[in-house]
Amino acid sequence: MYRRELTQKIIKKLCQNPAVAILGPCQIGKTTLAHEIAEGQASIYLDLENPEDFQKLKNPAHYLELHTDKLVILDEVQRYPDLFMSLRGIIDARRREGHGNGRFLILGSATNELLKQSSESLAGRIHYSELTGLNPFEIEEPAGGPLRKLWMRGGFPNSYTAEDDAASHNWRQNFIRTYLERDIPQLGPRISAATLMRFWTMLAHTQGELLNASRLASSLGVEGVTVHRYLDLMVDLLLVRRLEPWHGNIKKRLTKSPRTYVRDSGLVHALLQIPNYEALLGHPILGKSWEGFIIETIINALPSSAHPFFYRTSAGAEIDLVIEFGPDEYWAVEIKASCTPSLKKGFHTACEDLKVKQKFVVYPGEDKFPDNHNTSILSLAHFIEELKKKAG
Repeated sequence: MYRRELTQKIIKKLCQNPAVAILGPCQIGKTTLAHEIAEGQASIYLDLENPEDFQKLKNPAHYLELHTDKLVILDEVQRYPDLFMSLRGIIDARRREGHGNGRFLILGSATNELLKQSSESLAGRIHYSELTGLNPFEIEEPAGGPLRKLWMRGGFPNSYTAEDDAASHNWRQNFIRTYLERDIPQLGPRISAATLMRFWTMLAHTQGELLNASRLASSLGVEGVTVHRYLDLMVDLLLVRRLEPWHGNIKKRLTKSPRTYVRDSGLVHALLQIPNYEALLGHPILGKSWEGFIIETIINALPSSAHPFFYRTSAGAEIDLVIEFGPDEYWAVEIKASCTPSLKKGFHTACEDLKVKQKFVVYPGEDKFPDNHNTSILSLAHFIEELKKKAG
């Protein structure tokens, strides 16, 4: 359902813009989605990791002139930064000739670099869409518990659809190794694969915790500024989320450090050598793994006008996820891995601090019911329905 909706959305954006960029980590399904979008129309696909395709674009204006009436799909385009200036010239020439939109579909894995390159050259000519992993609303979960398979294996299509848990675990292990040994070096950073593996694993161990750069730096034997550089890289590759603290003007001492989450729950489990659901149930990361899984799903479902934060004071008042819909309009979301969730006083204190409009607890069950503090305890599916109602 989600992929079909996204396909239609991108087709619509192609009708409104000369270029559309689909951003997402490697192996998330960008190429498959692009071919689905191109289905039924004349198109050409160029993979800039392929030396032959790369060579074709040494003179992009000349080559693309041979395919003026086709949708041009450019995969891994951040590997050819000079191409954006050429695309700008081609787009502007077509505009002067009165030709319509929908000429280029651009696929990229490194968001900051791609955004920088394209925004400088293609301002006003390009629309950006992020492709995330599979979500609970586009798959049919097997018997044995809602969300269990997706939570355990994560949202990368090849991991989710693997024959069994062992095959899924092996795929994720290979994915991690390939990213460290091949993909990241190709993007330019000269960082030891072993060092980056240790850093990525440390982030998995500290899933959902406040970033403590000095502790990470000490463990890695590097400077604090180097830790921030590593983190920027992982965020840029859409592999890690840096959730910022809410920092409005209230008379409280607020936490200033962000929380970090490895965005895909399956990668969390692979990094921590958790091969299956039974092993996850006995692992200390269980609660934070569920928290990260739910937060990622909710953030990916938010309307563009909403902004996610967390809230924490030095006195211990805390909210896992604060959704800001506008000035002084907040929802508070607490996330519990237990089917019998209980809330601490700090949650309600934090809600009073922010004067939140709605309070929710997302838990692994399937029901929806209130507690005695005007808080709705509900499943992820019910919460997403509440979001849809809010979005109108």
